[in-house]
Amino acid sequence: MDIKLLDCTLRDGGYVNNWNFGYSTTICIVERLAEANVDVIEVGFLDERQPFDKNRTIQPDTASFDKILTGVDTGNSMLVAMIDYGTCGLDRIAPCSESVLDGIRLIFKKPKMREAVSFGRELIKLGYAVFFQMVSITSYTDRDMLDFIDLVNEVPPYAVSIVDTYGLMHKEEMLDYFFMLDRNLKPGIQIGYHSHNNFQLAYANTCEMLKKKAKHGILVDGTAYGMGKSAGNAPLELLAMYMNENCGKSYDLNQILEIIDTNIMRIYRQQYWGYNLLYFLAASNDCHPSYIDYLLNKKTLSVKGVNEVVKKIPNKLKLNYDKDCIEDLYVEYQKQIIDSVGALDTIRKMFEGKSILLLGPGKTVVSEQNVIDTYIEEKRPIIIAANFVPSFYNIDVVFVSNAKRYAMLQSDFKNIRSKITTIATSNVTAVGKPFDFMLNYVEFIDEDHLIEDNALVMLLKILRHCNPESVALTGFDGFSEHSSDNYFSDSLEMSADFKRLSSVNQSIAKIIPEFKKSINIFFLTPSLYEKEQ
Repeated sequence: MDIKLLDCTLRDGGYVNNWNFGYSTTICIVERLAEANVDVIEVGFLDERQPFDKNRTIQPDTASFDKILTGVDTGNSMLVAMIDYGTCGLDRIAPCSESVLDGIRLIFKKPKMREAVSFGRELIKLGYAVFFQMVSITSYTDRDMLDFIDLVNEVPPYAVSIVDTYGLMHKEEMLDYFFMLDRNLKPGIQIGYHSHNNFQLAYANTCEMLKKKAKHGILVDGTAYGMGKSAGNAPLELLAMYMNENCGKSYDLNQILEIIDTNIMRIYRQQYWGYNLLYFLAASNDCHPSYIDYLLNKKTLSVKGVNEVVKKIPNKLKLNYDKDCIEDLYVEYQKQIIDSVGALDTIRKMFEGKSILLLGPGKTVVSEQNVIDTYIEEKRPIIIAANFVPSFYNIDVVFVSNAKRYAMLQSDFKNIRSKITTIATSNVTAVGKPFDFMLNYVEFIDEDHLIEDNALVMLLKILRHCNPESVALTGFDGFSEHSSDNYFSDSLEMSADFKRLSSVNQSIAKIIPEFKKSINIFFLTPSLYEKEQ
């Protein structure tokens, strides 16, 4: 049985560093892979939207790869590039006889499979070995698979590959697709497998395929040190080792290890890839990672809550990210409708005509403690802490609107429950003793999705009903580029996405003047929210 190893470090690994490997590194990787006897080397993407840049492995046409790779010693290895169907026209592809490339891998989603196969026919006419790559293979039903097999059998291509785009498959599912291809593809078409490591199964699943006796040749993908976006790919060095020991191959493992040590580790140290919670949650829920990313970035849901929200995503949208859908589901999940009229009326009586001091978790709540202590001494305000329990102030009320923060600080909340008043929104479930007051979450969220359940915004909306004498803000510092500067304690830091946080700054700065029309609000300590105004 013909078995081949394909390296896609320069292409799939490029998602990590925007394909900016540098010219010398690209040449070094290609030559060492060839020296290692790796059968197929994928040198990057063909994408006509990109300019020529010899330091990158995403190029506008075949001529660009010629400029970079002509004269490079590629030994007996086949050189291929990849096209995401629709991003590179035939006018950008020279005949194979005039190119350093031997083949082209074509990726496409299921709705475009007929058009992609037609495009592949034209590439074959130009002399290329064509690989059809079935992106998001788990979206294919048995009927879809058989329809696709009928299409490609008429071509036929060099290879057809199973692509587990989101790392969703266990070996049983992978082998179902493999055996369907092996039974029905015409002889001579190789079967490929491109795995991702969301479930830590990329290597194991690939080994399972290599163990099977098949009528067709097998082609398996890997990257040096598993380099790739998100959870990464099957590590090339592990596949080479396994294939040497079990499949009669003779790849030079030392050459691959040199690539890792010399070229890959410096990238890895700057931009980590590998198994993590986000991609596990995405794979375990059979959904696009951007859904999980959106919910985790909210910093308001426990993992249980994230799981419960994504389970409500319609099946047809699971693998096709729809921002409006997840925003609506998030708000719907948080609503937990209750009747808060009575609670709000009691809270109003507590705060009406009083001086209020709101404590946020920013660094100024500690660094400006002298200013804050002086204010407390002079005004004797009601002190409300937002989603945290400070040990350095005698607070009167803690406001709880963030289920994740509540879970993180469970012991703190438990210790103060008998001493202070607790006000919570209905999206948070109490552990042990019930909260003193529960308010309907949906009544106090904002229409701006960036700050819809921001604690400061929700608190000000509540206080707007209470007619206090004044509201002093401290510890609501806004978000700086250095995440470690945003909280008085590292344990409270939950986001490092400054682009999003900068937008939060702007949204809150914009809404504060609206609150000032009905409440006497002022910042007792410095805040970026004031600077944005």
